Amino acid sequence: MGRIGIIGAMEEEVALLKEKMDIEVIVKKASMEFYQGTLNNHEIVVVRSGIGKVNAGLCAQILIDVFNVSQLINTGIAGSLKAEINIGDIVVSSDALQHDVDARNFGYSRGEIPRMDTISFPADPELISISKEACRKVNPDINVFVGRIVTGDQFIAERTVKNEIASWTEGYCTEMEGAAIAQAAYLNRVPFVIVRAISDKADDSAAMDYPTFEQQAIQHSVKLIEEFVSQIPEDTF
Repeated sequence: MGRIGIIGAMEEEVALLKEKMDIEVIVKKASMEFYQGTLNNHEIVVVRSGIGKVNAGLCAQILIDVFNVSQLINTGIAGSLKAEINIGDIVVSSDALQHDVDARNFGYSRGEIPRMDTISFPADPELISISKEACRKVNPDINVFVGRIVTGDQFIAERTVKNEIASWTEGYCTEMEGAAIAQAAYLNRVPFVIVRAISDKADDSAAMDYPTFEQQAIQHSVKLIEEFVSQIPEDTF
């Protein structure tokens, strides 16, 4: 079985995982600290990428090139794009799309990166299934959804902006790293999944809700990831 790479954008999103794992070595690269060790008898590398698409994509490529990870998991928090997805709920990626890409003047669809062969990056079906079951086991009091996660270098905190993004992306939630990690995984043919706990509604209340519910959402994500790792069969990848 290969090594699992786990990426969180912020220290708060990976701190609890680092406490739970047995750390063997810390490698510093590109101003990031990669914590290599074991969790539930699985080899993992946990890292804080920093916020935004460039940081996230760079981090994913380092995990692939330097640590030879066989799968990537991106954990963290996001803003809901659907009324039925509430604060504290979990969204598992079916695929990921970059909502701030726009090359329509050159004949591409909105969100499509020029000269790529896809508009969105599909998550691995097996990892989706494991994530969903892990969430239902350890977070039975919340809902888990499988759907598109959309990414941009923006914190969405206005209802009009949220509605505009939701109207054409068909996204379930919005954040700032997932699709960049998905793109790196896609280009390297590495299975991935993104797991997002909802911290706010990505509307005019987002600036108030985010700090209030951030820790609650992170707790849900960490419990899910810990169970997720334990459920991956040794011969899956």
